[in-house]
Amino acid sequence: MQHNVSRELFDKVILPVYSPAQFIPVRGEGSRIWDQNGVEYIDFAGGIAVNALGHCHPRLIKALQEQSQKLWHVSNVFTNEPALMLAQKLIDHTFADRVFFANSGAEANEAAFKLARYYATKKFHPYKTKIISFYQSFHGRTFFTVSVGGQAKYSDGFGPKPADIVHVPFNDLNAVKAVMDDHTCAVVLEPVQGEGGLASATPEFLNGVRLLCDEYNALLIFDEVQCGMGRTGSLYTYQQYNVIPDILTSAKALGGGFPISAMLTTDQVSSVMHVGVHGTTYGGNPLACAVGCEAFDIINSPDVLSGIEKRRAIFIAKLEEINDKFNVFREYRGKGLLIGAELQPEFHDKARDFLNVATEYKVMILNAGSNVLRFTPSLIISEDEIQEGMNRFAKAVEKVVNA
Repeated sequence: MQHNVSRELFDKVILPVYSPAQFIPVRGEGSRIWDQNGVEYIDFAGGIAVNALGHCHPRLIKALQEQSQKLWHVSNVFTNEPALMLAQKLIDHTFADRVFFANSGAEANEAAFKLARYYATKKFHPYKTKIISFYQSFHGRTFFTVSVGGQAKYSDGFGPKPADIVHVPFNDLNAVKAVMDDHTCAVVLEPVQGEGGLASATPEFLNGVRLLCDEYNALLIFDEVQCGMGRTGSLYTYQQYNVIPDILTSAKALGGGFPISAMLTTDQVSSVMHVGVHGTTYGGNPLACAVGCEAFDIINSPDVLSGIEKRRAIFIAKLEEINDKFNVFREYRGKGLLIGAELQPEFHDKARDFLNVATEYKVMILNAGSNVLRFTPSLIISEDEIQEGMNRFAKAVEKVVNA
């Protein structure tokens, strides 16, 4: 039986945990998308910071096509060449000595939290299990990661939560000191909070947390699922702070649109692990890693990384032009092309309204909470596309303001 593939079909067949736009994208190229009716949209959402090279980048297509004719899947009973190549690239360009591949940011974070507890209990004592996290943080949707995340709305209602997780205010070093003790196995944070409103960590805060972790033999985990892979102007955001974590998680842009994630760590931390302690069926599969290798090489290049701040400046300038007319933004947040525009108090709780109206004017944006608009475009979006998209967005802002 053939069904009409429409937005109405979504409401019938998909679990009602999303509220997608009324149009259905069917084709993308660069920073533009076309729907079922051939209507074109400019994409400032980037699949939530995933499509760092836009849609259907020719080099990623070539890598996927070539690998698809060689080897798709062998499981982790065997290794494969693309996985080893991508792991070596990550090690060569970061602090890491070891890599674990998975399929999503949540899975990479799950592995990181399990590793942190396993390391602490093996190296120190069985009660060294406390994880310190931060309000408004987001680390994934598995039960462990959503509990470590600092937004109760995502973890409430599912029964007893994993124990020994403490949340404190972000960028508040004294709050961390107040709960830090010899039972702490890890402090986990996003250098730029992705879903929590795009607040950036201060250098003083990150340096202070690093020193506390060293003092209490706790591991420092950086979740760079959203802010990593060139998004903020360097390969990984920790490199801008000169603060080195013990574990780092990466996903989203790592595959340029193909699902893949990685947990990076050191020889010292990984030394407690052994065969069978953790695993995944699809992690490190040849298709994902082949695409990841190509995406890594493109993103980790001077041409791409050097152009991110220039593009950010154009976005901010256009936002300021809009603000001069409509006075809707209170401040701008984030780093690089992880851009947040906090709404003025009179527009609080209306971020989703701006997002929805923007689609009416054929531009795709995001929100980060109910008070912040978020822009995570391709890292190689053209200046003309930024200008055109922001002109469309200005019309959407005008409609919301005058509603």
